Amino acid sequence: MKKFFASFVLLAAMVAMPAAAQVKFGVKGGLNSSNMKFNYDNLTNKSGYGWYAGLTLKATAPLGLFGLGGDISAFYDWRRSKAEVDGLQTTIKQQSIIIPLNARVNFTIVKSFGLYIATGPQLGINVGDGGADLGSMSSIKEHFQLKKTQFSWNIGAGLILSKHFELGAAYNLGIGKTGELKDLTSDEIKNRPKQKSWVVSLAYYF
Repeated sequence: MKKFFASFVLLAAMVAMPAAAQVKFGVKGGLNSSNMKFNYDNLTNKSGYGWYAGLTLKATAPLGLFGLGGDISAFYDWRRSKAEVDGLQTTIKQQSIIIPLNARVNFTIVKSFGLYIATGPQLGINVGDGGADLGSMSSIKEHFQLKKTQFSWNIGAGLILSKHFELGAAYNLGIGKTGELKDLTSDEIKNRPKQKSWVVSLAYYF
């Protein structure tokens, strides 16, 4: 946890670039595909899907054909997935405010067209119900509950299409546990799965 926040503070300092840096504000959204592995008896979770949208801010210090900087965003994130036991299914819905903070390196190819790579931590705050009652699906009464806060790490890359548009893709790896699966009769924690996601995005900068 301490290492996560240390990374968050360090990258925040990189985003707060000198006055000479180029700072742009914009909007960004995209789609995600996520997966959680419960690894508990015959309970399985199928890959989920969803979308996200919100505001983003990036700062870049130009260095010839390269640019160093960072970005910080705030998104509303919605996703759903299916949990299954013995052929019976239930839906796990997630609603979160996510705050990714990335260090970036830009590579200019021709004028305003180029590539970028980005990596950094992400904080997720659960704003939905975040649970799934699996008691009707199994003789063992089980219950899944999402954690209030979730920590993960992004690794991504994309295309700088113009001064205004960027198209990107990233892999998001859970650092902490996404939720807890409990036995309701004993309140024993059976499993603490981590969530992994692929995301694609389109950003417009003013």
